[in-house]
Amino acid sequence: MSAEHNRRAWDAMVARRQRFTRPARDEDFADPLRKVDPIGWLGTSIRGRKLLCLAAGGGKHGPLYAAAGANVTVVDLSPAMLELDRQVAVERRLDLRTVEASMDDLGMLASGEFDLVIHPVSTCYLPEVAPVYREIARVTRAGGLYISQHKSPTSLQADITPAARGYELTEPYYRSGPLPPVLGSPHREEGTLEYLHRWEELLGLLCRAGFVIEDLVEPLHARLDALPGSFEHRSQFVAPYVRIKARRTGTLPAAPRQTIWTPS
Repeated sequence: MSAEHNRRAWDAMVARRQRFTRPARDEDFADPLRKVDPIGWLGTSIRGRKLLCLAAGGGKHGPLYAAAGANVTVVDLSPAMLELDRQVAVERRLDLRTVEASMDDLGMLASGEFDLVIHPVSTCYLPEVAPVYREIARVTRAGGLYISQHKSPTSLQADITPAARGYELTEPYYRSGPLPPVLGSPHREEGTLEYLHRWEELLGLLCRAGFVIEDLVEPLHARLDALPGSFEHRSQFVAPYVRIKARRTGTLPAAPRQTIWTPS
């Protein structure tokens, strides 16, 4: 199963101090709300708001939102990632709750429990995004915000090595099963199982789950002076991530529609 495989992979990455397993730095806590929300989607204060950091262990997101005044619950598949949150919370005297669970099974959380759901890049680690969105819709109150970030499907298709005219698409858009294993990529995590989700899945299924998209940005990582083959150079050709602001509507659809592609 992808969940068990990725749990072990992320636990191993914590042991190696991989880049996405490093807790927030001292300077990040100087203005924690601005650090986690530079766009200003959350307004001027989140004090007292009930906030879920979903698939967001690692000692960074949860502690920063807690330092900004939110009542934070962190859910993550990896016990090692959650332990980093607990360590930072103790060191900085922050209150936050940690729950070990998969993002597509939040049965331990109450319906309508959260005002805000923050979901960093992680949908790529599950083969189906629809169950994730359904669970998020269930635990988010009517009118609540869901802010998520995803790896763009084009970035997961594109080679990491530059060709003569850019970066070639080497993976099909319509595909099933996990992406091939990767070594030395700044765009993917070695040892994990990752899946490409099409735009219809990332955006269409989000709407069908009971959300209205209010804004969308592609965080800028491109640099004109970047060396060919670098993360910043490749980002000139394809945005690696997309960040979505969505609001939960008052009612949930009874049976969301999904287009399923199967190989002929």
